[in-house]
Amino acid sequence: MKILHTADWHLGHRLHEQSQMEEQSLFLDWLEGYIIDNSIDVLLVSGDVFDTGAPSNQSLEMYYNFLIKLNGSCCKSIVITGGNHDSPGTLNAPKHILNALSIKVVGKATEHIEDEVFNICINNEHLIVAAIPYLRDGDIRRAVAGESFEDLTDKYKTALINHYHQAAAHCKDINQANAPMIAMGHLFAVGGSISESEQQIYVGTLGHIGAEDFPKEFDYIALGHLHRPQIIGGNPKVRYSGSPNVLSFSEVGYDKKVVVLNISDNKITEVTDVVIPNFRMFYRIKGSVATCINQFPNVVTSSYDLTSWVELILDEDHTVNTDSIKSAAKKYDFEILKISLKNQRMVKGIEELLENTKTIKELVPTNVFKLKCEELGYNLDENPEVWDAFNEIFQEVKGH
Repeated sequence: MKILHTADWHLGHRLHEQSQMEEQSLFLDWLEGYIIDNSIDVLLVSGDVFDTGAPSNQSLEMYYNFLIKLNGSCCKSIVITGGNHDSPGTLNAPKHILNALSIKVVGKATEHIEDEVFNICINNEHLIVAAIPYLRDGDIRRAVAGESFEDLTDKYKTALINHYHQAAAHCKDINQANAPMIAMGHLFAVGGSISESEQQIYVGTLGHIGAEDFPKEFDYIALGHLHRPQIIGGNPKVRYSGSPNVLSFSEVGYDKKVVVLNISDNKITEVTDVVIPNFRMFYRIKGSVATCINQFPNVVTSSYDLTSWVELILDEDHTVNTDSIKSAAKKYDFEILKISLKNQRMVKGIEELLENTKTIKELVPTNVFKLKCEELGYNLDENPEVWDAFNEIFQEVKGH
């Protein structure tokens, strides 16, 4: 049996207000081809299928078309879990119809743990999957009046770990064939490295779990949430597949991947990283104005003919006239999405931020909250519980 682990598609994502539908569509086409060419039996998608809780019709069409194309192929089972960006209602709405196509969907934590566990059998080979979605605080922990923030955080962490242990116990109970057991998850595990695209996704400072907190009964933990492919805690069976497409310029410089697992004789015999093609080329060019312009000839277009996107980081202390840069760029087939100064003042006041903002969409709520605290002289570093509380509220609001 062959299993493919992927996550964080973020269908509908826009980079500096530029649509990424083209490369996302190319990824899904590539994924379909890879699954068929390599006889993948099971597909696991660990959360953040969509970039927002209210995906566009175009994003939904991409998603459903992909699932329909796999129906009848070598891929006999698909398991999809919700991420913090996904609307549980949107994912769960067609779950009964998709179930008839051997597509299991768990948009949010269920009332009964057995509803998150699936016994998959393909060609007399068995696999147990605990399809655990992004666990919202309200889904797994009940607040008690008078609890301190530390109590709440500890209880959330305990409830999260207990959820995985309950799933492991149920997997073990139904595992009559002694099959491999895999858990899916969408969370921040201690030791993971993040990129700029995740800074709007709260990863916080408290209540995290490490690789050692996952139940030992699981043979593999298929994680989503962080966009860089990585192994957690030096444990090769706890992995993030990462996002398939570049979602910020901070993700330039490393390969995007999916993870393929081979199962033989009821054991995971091989775990392989598979590099995803660069559907669009991204460049981060640094230096003086002249140095950046001199590097323009080195910007190439991908073999998929999508316009390359460029970020310029100018090695200047003060605002510079960018007309010469824009004029030089016209000779080449790429688009500059962002120009910033390397040594610019990193923290702007709210008034200055508003003056330099073209649309309200450019404002990140977490940044505005930090700026307001700074203006009021309130030290968030000394009060991490306030920062966590704000982010918990923010994530709850985004989830509705």
